Amino acid sequence: MLYKQIEQNKRKTIWLMLLFSLTVTALGWGVGYLLNGDYYSGLIITLVILAFYLPTTYMTANSQVLSMSGAKEIKKEDNPMLFNIVEELSIAANVPMPKIYIVDDPAPNAFATGTKPENGSVAFTTGLLDRLNREELAGVAAHELAHIRNYDIRLMTICIALVGVIAIIADFGSRMLYFRGGRSRNQKTHPALLIIALILIILAPLAAQFVHFAVSRNREYLADASAVEFTRNPTGLKNALLKISQSPEEVKQAKDATAAMYISNPFKKKRRKSSLFATHPPIESRIERLEKM
Repeated sequence: MLYKQIEQNKRKTIWLMLLFSLTVTALGWGVGYLLNGDYYSGLIITLVILAFYLPTTYMTANSQVLSMSGAKEIKKEDNPMLFNIVEELSIAANVPMPKIYIVDDPAPNAFATGTKPENGSVAFTTGLLDRLNREELAGVAAHELAHIRNYDIRLMTICIALVGVIAIIADFGSRMLYFRGGRSRNQKTHPALLIIALILIILAPLAAQFVHFAVSRNREYLADASAVEFTRNPTGLKNALLKISQSPEEVKQAKDATAAMYISNPFKKKRRKSSLFATHPPIESRIERLEKM
């Protein structure tokens, strides 16, 4: 069950990222066809924006997440038990020892950053450290190390950048279409293709968010399964998720842009009604999977 889940989640992520790439490409074509009546100009604009936006987002992701969350780096003497847990699990996960951060917040939660294992960091709220015992804390730490080992932060950073690119291109296409009064420069355009292009501009940002959240939910399941692989103990993570879900507090400095990186939705009062646009799978579903391991 454990390794089957890991492989299924990896395959699902590949398909979702292919869908993401297709959405970006289709939107680029749609904007170009709608505005100029050709198949290439929109794709060129998309590639140019990607060439600047993606590297900028990628290079600044780690520092931005830590800064926005109010995380403070600690040393081993500040919390020896936590350091020992992370050190042991780093060996089990076969990743370099990450930097450890603490967020002064009563809400129990945690997150990881690092576009590659060599620059990984894990952060825990004071509320989490106060509530969990050693076994439960090990489960949470293993989950966050799984994100680092599985390159989830890199993947989610790319997803965030692609969502941003799609929003920029769709907004650009909408504004240019408005200024031109809904007319294309090329009079030889096909009416059916124009309608398709218009639909793409309208729906692509929504589709991008849907795929982004689907990738996020899938990687949470994968991190849960990988955590059990490291600890050989699903009980610790299961009990930790129960305690986290029972807490009514929200993480004060969490942002919409960083919400998907936490082990559990940091916005308890703003849970999305539709599971299609939720950043995390239901806790009940995650616990059910853990119990089957």
